[in-house]
Amino acid sequence: MRILICEDSVLLREGLVRLLEDAGHEVVAALPDARDLMAQQEAARPDLCILDVRLPPTYADEGIRAALELRAAHPDLPVLVLSQYVEERYATDLIAGNGGALGYLLKDRVADVGEFVETVQRIGAGATVFDPEVVAQLLSRRALDARMSRLTEREAAVLALIAEGKSNQAIAKALFVTEGSVEKHVTAVFQKLGLEPDESGNRRVLAALAHLEHGSARTEPGGLPPQTGGLR
Repeated sequence: MRILICEDSVLLREGLVRLLEDAGHEVVAALPDARDLMAQQEAARPDLCILDVRLPPTYADEGIRAALELRAAHPDLPVLVLSQYVEERYATDLIAGNGGALGYLLKDRVADVGEFVETVQRIGAGATVFDPEVVAQLLSRRALDARMSRLTEREAAVLALIAEGKSNQAIAKALFVTEGSVEKHVTAVFQKLGLEPDESGNRRVLAALAHLEHGSARTEPGGLPPQTGGLR
């Protein structure tokens, strides 16, 4: 996979280059700020862009604005945003914006190299993955939407894990149930959220985004762990 990196920290930028290249990917550009981002994207045509939320010169929202611009100009381009802290407003802006595959991870996740590389590959392949800590904060601040109130406790737990980007197999393992049971819950979630089948198979992403926008804070034992670190 061809990857473009935009990160102001020299140590993290070079570290990302090294670990991604060691994993067999090609880093086509590694930029310290977003000034040349669009030009580099046009020239290099990467398969994935990784950006820091806060970039020079103000270290405010340059990175998130660049990510939104990229997603608007190139809806099929997967984008992974890295943040030092959970910044709910930025996560919400990304969710509301147009675009395809998307990731929002805390920088601490880079320390687990194997898991981080796997997550990068999943986003590059079309998955939407939000850091569990980001998901937890979004859940704690969102009012219960009418559609969400239709879900049972177990269905809400399954949807929360879908929003983390977990597969049915991973959800079954997390909830200690069979994959068949998970499939039934997922089908029920789609039906209760009014998500009709489509050829593109986007219902899973739409369900995750609905959860992040109007997610239930309800959990049950074996549901969404408050301090989970898994991204699978």
